[in-house]
This record gives sequence, structure tokens and C-alpha cells, in this order.
Amino acid sequence: MRRVRPGVAAARGSAGGASPAAARPAASRPAGEERALTSVAAGENYREQQDDGKERIRPADLPRLWHVTLSVSGEEADLTEVRRALEQLAHDHPFLLTSRYAVDHAEIRYWEEARDLHDAAAVALRLWGEHRQTAGLPPWEIVGLEVIDRQTYHLRIAEGYGPAPATPVGVHPY
Repeated sequence: MRRVRPGVAAARGSAGGASPAAARPAASRPAGEERALTSVAAGENYREQQDDGKERIRPADLPRLWHVTLSVSGEEADLTEVRRALEQLAHDHPFLLTSRYAVDHAEIRYWEEARDLHDAAAVALRLWGEHRQTAGLPPWEIVGLEVIDRQTYHLRIAEGYGPAPATPVGVHPY
């Protein structure tokens, strides 16, 4: 019996009857081996909309600013220890803008400089695990990640979405 994620079999047409794809064995990789993730490069240049509405061509390898929101959660932990750990993380990495926390979850917001969204997201996904020991962070898992470019962030703020500009920087309880 072949295991698939819920909804995948129906999407591929094998739920209602046998299809040629369902009859073929999945021989591309051994069972249990994870598939390597790949990305598509932006190309040598790409077009970027500027704040004044004009478009310009920008080299793809120049770093840009990305606003990152990382959400983590897990078993309940001592509230004072969670605060101390987040403060240590902010001290070790002053790029952190704000952290909100409770006994079983936290949210970290910061700016990341990276070539593209893939790089910014990769750094964000490593942040919690790599600093769990040094900052004494709880053994929580990442449950959410949002990475948006600077222009989108400012557009959201202008439209009244996202954190208010007066949100104090630092570590705060929910």
C-alpha cells in the first residue's frame, strides 16, 4: 500500500479508479528518503516597482530587506524563563524588532537582509533551532513563518494592516 498526503490521491485522479500513474511504482527514491527542495532563480535581472510608481531593473543578487515574522509553540514553559530567553536572543541578535510571548507560544518579528525570499526564509527557519542552546529558548517548534519584502510591509502599514508603527520594540507578553 502506498501512503500519500490527504487529498493528493484525489487530486491525481487515483481516488475514483486505477489510473496509469497509480499503477506505476514510486521508484524515484527509496522509501523514507526526503525529497530535496529546489528553487527557481530570479534570473540575471528582474523588474522592481519603486515607491514613486516607476519601474526599474535591478540585479538579482543585490541584498534586499525582508520583514520576517516567526511563530513558535509547544509545551508550556515558565513565563519568566521564556522572557529571559527571548531577551537573550534579542541581545545576541540586535536585529530583532519585537517579540511577544506566552507560556506556550511566541512570535518574533525582525528585518533580514538577504538576496531573495528563499535566503531570508532559510535563515529564519534556522534561527530558533540554532539559538535554542545559547539563548536557553524553550524546545518549541516553528509553526508559522511570514517573509515579505519592504515595499509590501510598508503598504500593509499604510493600509492599516500589520503591527501599528507605535508598537514598542522589545520583548513583551501577549
